[in-house]
Amino acid sequence: MLTLRQMRYFEALASMRHFGRAAALVHISQPALSAQIMEMETHLGVRLVERSRTGLLLTRKGQDVLRHIRLILSEVEKLEISVRDSGALLDTLVRIGIIPTVAPYLVPRLVPHLRADYPQIEIELKEAITDRLVADLADGRLDAVIAALPVEAENVESTPLFSDRFFMAMAKNDRDVLTSPLTENQVDAERLLLLEEGHCLRDQALAVCGTAGKRSLVNFGATSMTTLLQMVSHDMGMTLIPEIAIETETARNNLRIVPFADPAPSREIGLIWRKSSGRPQDMAALAQAIRSCADRTKVSEANVDGELV
Repeated sequence: MLTLRQMRYFEALASMRHFGRAAALVHISQPALSAQIMEMETHLGVRLVERSRTGLLLTRKGQDVLRHIRLILSEVEKLEISVRDSGALLDTLVRIGIIPTVAPYLVPRLVPHLRADYPQIEIELKEAITDRLVADLADGRLDAVIAALPVEAENVESTPLFSDRFFMAMAKNDRDVLTSPLTENQVDAERLLLLEEGHCLRDQALAVCGTAGKRSLVNFGATSMTTLLQMVSHDMGMTLIPEIAIETETARNNLRIVPFADPAPSREIGLIWRKSSGRPQDMAALAQAIRSCADRTKVSEANVDGELV
């Protein structure tokens, strides 16, 4: 008979794809982990992994077993949460994934806020692109994701958190003269700097600036908003900047921020979680905390050219 311990060992091995790293993750020796996996294979009568010098792969049967095990572990987690529930909100571990164009600007406000209001909370944070975070959410490695809506995935619920307006960022000594408020036909596609493929802000920038069908000659494929804005501050081009980033980035970069004409483009940032997690009250409390922190990131007229409504 398979044990929950063996299932957790196999899930760790499937996640790490390496016996040594998986053993360290579950705090046992590598020989002990290997023995437990071999015992599972003997009990089930199938090979679960293909071993090689470079690592391992799951067999087809191993992939089927992994799907069932993750469902079982998810149900066990729900059982454990329901049994130890003290009735207080956010009194246990919360693993939160955040997209890179939000994390640096929200986290410094959110973590102290949560720790002050919910002293028993344990927080784990992961920064990654939306697709990776949603995959981790589905696999049970995250409890919630903060990302731009909509997110298309099975077994998830979401709630809007805040509307994040877009502005155009350029160097203060940029040779281009953009009138404020800005219209999309004023944006030179050849000077538009973008994040690398996979970042939702890249696609949003192309859509807002009407350049989806055009070839940009200045495309560095930056991996972070900070890197991108460093390029902009050195007069290497211009880029779309979300409102949540303006206060932080204008304080450390030589930037001119130009608003768009109404209706100003924006993105809707939301909280996403699994329907089956059994933590709707915790998610509602987390959402409210995020909204409270996000309200303090709104820009003032001093940060941008022209008036803000």
